[in-house]
Amino acid sequence: MRFSVIIPVYNRPGEVEELLQSLANQDYGDFEVIVVEDGSKKPCRHVVTKFASELKIQYLFKENTGPGITRNHGAERAKGEFLIFFDSDCIIPGDYFTRVEEELATEYVDFFGGPDATHPSFTDVQKAIGYSMTSFFTTGGIRGGRVKLERFTPRSFNMGINAEVFHSVGGFSNMRFGEDVDLSLRLFEMGFRSRLFPKALVYHKRRTDFRKFFKQVFNSGMARINLSLNHKSSLKLVHLLPSGFVMVMSAAILLLWAYPITSLLPLLYSFVILLDSLLKKNSIRVAILSVVAAWVQLYGYGLGFIYAFWLWVVHGKRPNGAFVKNFYR
Repeated sequence: MRFSVIIPVYNRPGEVEELLQSLANQDYGDFEVIVVEDGSKKPCRHVVTKFASELKIQYLFKENTGPGITRNHGAERAKGEFLIFFDSDCIIPGDYFTRVEEELATEYVDFFGGPDATHPSFTDVQKAIGYSMTSFFTTGGIRGGRVKLERFTPRSFNMGINAEVFHSVGGFSNMRFGEDVDLSLRLFEMGFRSRLFPKALVYHKRRTDFRKFFKQVFNSGMARINLSLNHKSSLKLVHLLPSGFVMVMSAAILLLWAYPITSLLPLLYSFVILLDSLLKKNSIRVAILSVVAAWVQLYGYGLGFIYAFWLWVVHGKRPNGAFVKNFYR
């Protein structure tokens, strides 16, 4: 078996069906699919059963432990040479595995990842959030896409890794947020190599509303401090930018009464986002929502980063079971 696809899922049977349908439509067949239910109250066993004749698929159910441990549970039962991790809210283009094989034949690496894009079927809010998470103007494009200021760090919504390499480092940790970055950092520390596979993209829905999106990025900001405590050299300038954005923009807004000219800064930034999104998405509604998404992303991540720094670094209260209560909500 060449590839084992591992999908952790929690209360998302509808999205799993879309994902499995996209896997059934692949132009490549040497892969198995392992769906691991992480203690869901809305299980997807009936959805998996529908694809038993179209895919080499198995369904596993376990108590809720979070995404990292759930992926490990699937990896223990995988038979593939490479493990491929997708989030349950992804749709996979039909040539995905063909693209991966082409990249591996060109230059072998121990682990890899691909970019994400928005599918035409996504809602306008999802398209706006997708823009925000991948735009250079929100640091998303710097994090992992065409523009890279550091070595490529795969994310678990679209991540592949040699099975032997995965097991050699013990798989994912029990972190509820940042567990994929933690794995990549441990792999780098062990001398393993990664690379971006630019054509091996997935369509990633991410969150469905701005409240959930804020909570997600707030926790991601907290996770970055946690990661820096565990991996001393992992904190980069790009990770500080959202916090700087929060402080500069907050100061500009607070000083409006005394210096009205400071309003130009947030207005200019919003205009840049509006114009860039409009050019890329060709929708004024999505462009307006992209402005909201950009502010939510940068403020959410920045505030989470500042909060965790104050709590864990300044006061020395190291995280214990971080994000257990709110990962899936």
